[in-house]
Amino acid sequence: MDPALAGFLMVAVFTALIMSGRLAPAPALILTPLAFGLLAGHGTDLGPMAVDGLREVAPTGVMLLFAILTFSVLTGAGLFDPLVRAIVRRAGGDPLKVSLGATALAAVISLDGDGSTTYLITCAAMLPLYRRLGMRPLHLACLLMLVSGVMNLSPWGGPTGRAAAALGLDVSAVFLPLLPAMAAGLAAVFGLATVLGLSERRRLGVLDLREAEAEPEAEAGRAPRLLQMLNFLILAALMAGLIAPAFGVKTLPLPVLMMTAFALALTLNHPRPADQAAQVAAHAPAALSVASLIFAAGVLTGVLKGTGMVDAMSSALVAAIPEALGPHLAPAVAAASLPGTFFLSNDAFYFGMLPVLAEAGAVHGIAPADMARAALMGQPFHLLSPLVPSTWLLVGLARVEMGAHQKFTALPAAGVCLAMALAAMATGGF
Repeated sequence: MDPALAGFLMVAVFTALIMSGRLAPAPALILTPLAFGLLAGHGTDLGPMAVDGLREVAPTGVMLLFAILTFSVLTGAGLFDPLVRAIVRRAGGDPLKVSLGATALAAVISLDGDGSTTYLITCAAMLPLYRRLGMRPLHLACLLMLVSGVMNLSPWGGPTGRAAAALGLDVSAVFLPLLPAMAAGLAAVFGLATVLGLSERRRLGVLDLREAEAEPEAEAGRAPRLLQMLNFLILAALMAGLIAPAFGVKTLPLPVLMMTAFALALTLNHPRPADQAAQVAAHAPAALSVASLIFAAGVLTGVLKGTGMVDAMSSALVAAIPEALGPHLAPAVAAASLPGTFFLSNDAFYFGMLPVLAEAGAVHGIAPADMARAALMGQPFHLLSPLVPSTWLLVGLARVEMGAHQKFTALPAAGVCLAMALAAMATGGF
């Protein structure tokens, strides 16, 4: 079987399996690539490919495993309770204000450029409020992912750096003209938050939660004020460690940083070994469910790369662009970035396809920086891909099905991408 055809079929079959609910994500992530690898003519070499994929995702899997444990301990100690109470007081039980508040909180936390951090902190703070009001967690997952997709275009977020490096450009030259597009994307997400909040207000009404702010069961096990200050310092140090590399400051590798934060949080809040073991056991199901998906995804990415399917898929997508689109190649690349980054990883798209597309654009007088910015327009849609580890974290934290999340969020994600592209074209971004 042709590698490109096998690759596209593999991703399509996998996506169909999880969206239809016919197979759980972890088995689909493992069995689908192995089956298509065999169909593509590979045999025992599939094992080393899968191991290579596992090596690539291992740091992410370890980081997410300990991140969930860390934030579970901090949440259980009541660290985010003041924030939730403040939002409750400000929102007054109004689903519209809660929806907008969750979006604003995610936008602020997303400044560190890491979607996993955004999901962990915002879900910890907002999901209890969503449940208390009876709001749909699917709405929260949608808003958080779209905010992350827009804010991830920061120079330290990943995609912008990849696009600049692939074309040998200064990252600031690519990023600064993107600011109007990012502003338009955020405006679109806040507009969506308004629509979703109004729909929930019509369904649920405005509730009075003033008497629910200090529920007895919510106070059980909460840390005293001094310990809460130490918990906050752990969180602040963790955030500083996450952001520091963007400013050229060396810090611990992210998995080690998260493991250290977990050890400190667990030891400070639960000094007795028996209580520490109980805490790990209590939060293990959530942590292992996400970590298992990350490691299973390593099999998929390993087979995609090892069989050459990724390279073949990139070449096929480039060849599919009609010659007549040459003078309008930048908008065409912006449109292609939605399916391109959905079916391929960011590395495959930006390092594999973008240089070829930029060369084609140069023939028609299109600057490489314009092509780079156009290729970044699909990032909000990219996060819907089952190949993105942080999205599995999001649906795990929000406790929604990946298929349901993809169905609900696909159209709004495309709309945010369109708003960003139109703003970029209107302001000379490409």
